[in-house]
Amino acid sequence: MALVNSSSVTEFILVGLSERSELQLTLFLLFLGIYVSTVVGNLGLITLIAMNSSLHTPMYFFLFNLSFIDLCYSCVFTPKMLIDFISENIISYVGCMTQLFFFCFFVNSECYVLVSMAYDRFVAICHPLLYTVTMSPQVCSLMMLGSYMIGFAGAMAHTGSMLRLSFCDSNIVHHYLCEVLPLLQLSCTSTHINELVFFIVVGGVITISSISIFTSYALILSSILRIPSAEGRSKAFSTCGSHVVAVALFFGSGAFTYLTTSFPGSKDQGKFASVFYTNVVPMLNPLIYSLRNKDVKLALRKTLKTVLF
Repeated sequence: MALVNSSSVTEFILVGLSERSELQLTLFLLFLGIYVSTVVGNLGLITLIAMNSSLHTPMYFFLFNLSFIDLCYSCVFTPKMLIDFISENIISYVGCMTQLFFFCFFVNSECYVLVSMAYDRFVAICHPLLYTVTMSPQVCSLMMLGSYMIGFAGAMAHTGSMLRLSFCDSNIVHHYLCEVLPLLQLSCTSTHINELVFFIVVGGVITISSISIFTSYALILSSILRIPSAEGRSKAFSTCGSHVVAVALFFGSGAFTYLTTSFPGSKDQGKFASVFYTNVVPMLNPLIYSLRNKDVKLALRKTLKTVLF
């Protein structure tokens, strides 16, 4: 295959979180628990939204897609990560490039789904009379299609530029997954184009997402502060609280990871920091959107009554 012939390396060794053998079982059980919680939580939320017509609104349509992305996202690398704790941590060249593609695809897509959710809250609070028309099913579907297409384009850019590199000497990846920066450090050819692609794609995603979300919430805050009653302001704030927390966790942990990785001698710090946004955030999102959400709680009670009785 041309894919393999483009590089003398046919497989990579993933170092993982720790090379200490006495920690492998503990780490395996810990991340198995996180993975099971992630799958159950996101799959449960997807099922709940699909089964209850009361949740067939734009906000829950976006939440459905967010849970779908988190579910798929965690399945891209966590099963392999778990296997590596108890066996040889080897991944083929093709498997590594495939993992890189889907990792980039779901991360980029999630950024724009969060932007869509911020815009939905902006329309709901700032233009409530136009909400039904502005956030029609067609518009929501186009926004999600756009999120996935941009995610696909970003993933193609990263993976396509990675496939042009040659890996001649070391095949030891100092990470628990095939990510862009750890792989670039192994190349024996110039990575200038890859670094440029990384800067443009990642910088573009972060800039566009951040500006869009901050602008939406600045307008939302301005609108909320003009509400005369304290009860009205509190209700408006409560509809945004879950999304604000999810955005802060996702973008905050991602930014911290890449900032940490950029410092000299901080490979391990960046690797451990990335655990939060790759493993913990997908597990927390279903909890964030359900624990304080009356609609979800009510739908859950109705579903349980229907199933059990």
